[in-house]
Amino acid sequence: MFTVTPNKDILGATIGNFDARQPMSEETFGRLLNVLGRYGVLRFPNQELDATGLKNFSERFGDIQTGIGEKRNSGVPEVGILSNVKEGGEYIGLPDAGQDWHTDMSYRDVMGFVNVLYGVKVPVRDGLARGATEFSNMHAAYDGLPEDIKAKLANATCTHDFDKFWSMMVARPGSTRKPMTAEQRAKRPAVVHPLFMTHPITGRKVLYCNPGYAMRINELPEDESAKMLDFLFQHQLKQEFRYMHRWQVKDLLLWDNLGSIHQAIADYRPEEERMMLRCQVMATKVFQDDFLAPARKFPMAAG
Repeated sequence: MFTVTPNKDILGATIGNFDARQPMSEETFGRLLNVLGRYGVLRFPNQELDATGLKNFSERFGDIQTGIGEKRNSGVPEVGILSNVKEGGEYIGLPDAGQDWHTDMSYRDVMGFVNVLYGVKVPVRDGLARGATEFSNMHAAYDGLPEDIKAKLANATCTHDFDKFWSMMVARPGSTRKPMTAEQRAKRPAVVHPLFMTHPITGRKVLYCNPGYAMRINELPEDESAKMLDFLFQHQLKQEFRYMHRWQVKDLLLWDNLGSIHQAIADYRPEEERMMLRCQVMATKVFQDDFLAPARKFPMAAG
């Protein structure tokens, strides 16, 4: 059985004695789901994966989304490429992915469950890995809210819009992104989700909104909604909720989009190459009893 070494931070654990190329037994998968629910961000170091291996591992958690405007692996289209590497003057992947706080796929009717990234190239300068990914814990963010806000917004919903984040990226100095086309917008209409959601693995409440995609708390007047969202965005980014993962080559990182938000740190230079392979897994299965049955059957030990 795999080993679990928790981080000292509020999120994160390293998983040892695990080969992501191998199929998972029911027990392994059930225990891994529980570890994911508890720690939110799981690092599997020194994995030997190609695009097919990443796809096979990721599909165990649900259906894989293929993104808009994202370069895909030519042989395995479920796998996206995030990279500032150029060939023939063109980026081989999406160079500015995730460079602000957000939750992947909160903009979809079927929200995102997990992201799975594999580190192919990691820039290092002065002995420090660059291009880290930072996370914030939405279980803790909900728990830390004032009780009057929890009560007032207990049944509130929030509208999420993909174009909000995309437009922020377009507006960045030096951006190579173009505004969304009408066809792209039609594929990504605005959607509505609960503001406070019960996490399917932990059974606890999480704060499900994020600066990247959340537009409006629908049950509040517009001005009040804007003020409340500003408060929630500031609250969920308190330092005590946060954890930063510094990449190493061959890191496989699995994180829970339902219980966390994240951002990529763009602290590397254009000539410092960074390349990740990515699968975005939708929550097509995680709310289903049969999917969660192994987690119920093989719970984590207390502590």
